[in-house]
Amino acid sequence: MSKYQAEFERSIRDRETYWGEIAKQVHWDKPWDKVLDDTDKPYYRWFTGAEVNTCYNALDIHVAEGRGDQNALIYDSAMVGEVRRYTYRQLTEETARFAGALANLGVARGDRVIIYMPMIPEAVIAMLACARLGAVHSVVFGGFAANELAVRIDDAKPHTIVSASCGLEPGRTIAYKPLLDEAVDLAQHKPHSCVIFQRPELAADMQAGRDHDWNEIVAAAEPAPCVPVKATDPLYILYTSGTTGQPKGVVRDNGGHIVALKWSMKHIYGVEPGEVFWAASDVGWVVGHSYIVYAPLFAGNTTILFEGKPVGTPDPGAFWRILAEHKVSVMFTAPTAFRAIKKEDPNGEHLKKYDLSKFRTLFLAGERTDPDTLHWAEDKLKVPVIDHWWQTETGWAICANLIGIEHLPVKEGSPSKPAPGWNLTVLDESNQPAAAGEIGSLVVELPLPPGSFPTLWNAKERFFEAYLAESPGYYKTADAGFIDEDGYVFVMSRTDDIINVAGHRLSTGAMEEVLSSHPDVAECAVTGVNDSLKGQLPLGLLVLNAGCTTPGEQIVRECVALVRAKIGPVAAFKEAVVVKRLPKTRSGKILRGTVSKIADNEPWQMPATIDDPEILNEITEALQSIGYPKS
Repeated sequence: MSKYQAEFERSIRDRETYWGEIAKQVHWDKPWDKVLDDTDKPYYRWFTGAEVNTCYNALDIHVAEGRGDQNALIYDSAMVGEVRRYTYRQLTEETARFAGALANLGVARGDRVIIYMPMIPEAVIAMLACARLGAVHSVVFGGFAANELAVRIDDAKPHTIVSASCGLEPGRTIAYKPLLDEAVDLAQHKPHSCVIFQRPELAADMQAGRDHDWNEIVAAAEPAPCVPVKATDPLYILYTSGTTGQPKGVVRDNGGHIVALKWSMKHIYGVEPGEVFWAASDVGWVVGHSYIVYAPLFAGNTTILFEGKPVGTPDPGAFWRILAEHKVSVMFTAPTAFRAIKKEDPNGEHLKKYDLSKFRTLFLAGERTDPDTLHWAEDKLKVPVIDHWWQTETGWAICANLIGIEHLPVKEGSPSKPAPGWNLTVLDESNQPAAAGEIGSLVVELPLPPGSFPTLWNAKERFFEAYLAESPGYYKTADAGFIDEDGYVFVMSRTDDIINVAGHRLSTGAMEEVLSSHPDVAECAVTGVNDSLKGQLPLGLLVLNAGCTTPGEQIVRECVALVRAKIGPVAAFKEAVVVKRLPKTRSGKILRGTVSKIADNEPWQMPATIDDPEILNEITEALQSIGYPKS
């Protein structure tokens, strides 16, 4: 039996012993009464009776154990041309003092604090300061629309909101304070106070009595100690878009979160204490929570906070510069970032300028990694490229190639096999186990492992209905895919991205895989559109490589032929259109459902998380050029 298989089977066969042993690596203020509490099935809880502090496990413990002079956080801003380094001792001191400032405003254990900030160190400090006090933070992506922020204010009911005067994007400055003021006006719940970090690029107007200047309240504060909380108490709420339009507040607890994330750094990512790890994401997303802030600090790594973009800040070599300058060992980002780099620099000319001798592994997640992007990254970087799969709700990887346990052979298009604790299976439309290779709904047998979400904020019934009701005894991932005869998992698309063409259930992800293999296609998307004869037909959107001179009509013809050759006539793939860019959320997910509604002339709303609203006008015009919406 392989090392991986032995580890996985032990994690399922004897969950309590397995996670109980791993939990001994965590500093507990009070030990647990029970590793796994199953007295209220299907609502399982981990480490009941224990008390712990997340901030202590992220910062203070490393100072106590002699790692205080090591860099904990490196802030690298391509927007302002600044690099700032914080040792574990410095980050502990700044966090403790800001926690003291929050305490002076009346923030206490159990209170909620919304953090609405750009990618600056103060965002990380604010998160850790909340954890230090036992307060519950809810990070909202900086620059989110005022009405969306207002919805989150009314749901979380924060005591305090922490924000900054502005965020910086290539070519523009986004004033946050007017958006915050409008959101507070719109919300029924009114926060007790707002803390504003004034950035030199744009000063914000302050409201007397409610608004407080970050630097002023910190200067007047004493450092606050760590407050022990129950392992089952919430650490944070992170809102993810809901199908009803009402955001879902994913809750993360304190105890299981520390146990799972600290374990994951060594066993999934293969990173040792003292090494530099970079998750190129945003603190507004789950990747930023788990792998910019918490996991690297739990594990004693140096983590990088990057304010910039993969291209345009200033060029497609931005990622390579950071890897070289900061001697990064392991990086984690979204496939969409690499597609953007590949589109602008398909031959990797910018890569040749940098020494990446310290860099050894690239991890990708967030969207399915198509084989073309995988092979491009492997060819250019000459290191293992590991696709892995997880969700906001899970908090860490459901499936991964566990570098720290056993580097399994890579199968293109697969995030490898389930991680320990994740007993994954595929169910067909009748809720029965599907055969190897058969597409169905990917589900996880309960209980979910530590670090996953125990519930939704103030919405226990919605939690059950959304995730547990459809397949009793299982967590519904809402992703579709299959597991092959070797146990490798293939995540093909969201379950609502499986299209039904004349009775055949087809994956849009499989078609995208074929389209992306065309040498002129930088990235693509396939969505289903209504058809009176076949029910649905696939429609492709193609973004071409920079400098491509082949006519778009010819590329479309070649792509249609490719899908017909590799998937077959059953796919009925006949239409595609060349577009400048794909409509995406800020986290890189493609808005296929919105494109379907535009093509079908159905009512649609502007998605709150869209990266650039103007892009949907471009998509509408492109679809009109090929006759959509159909009469």
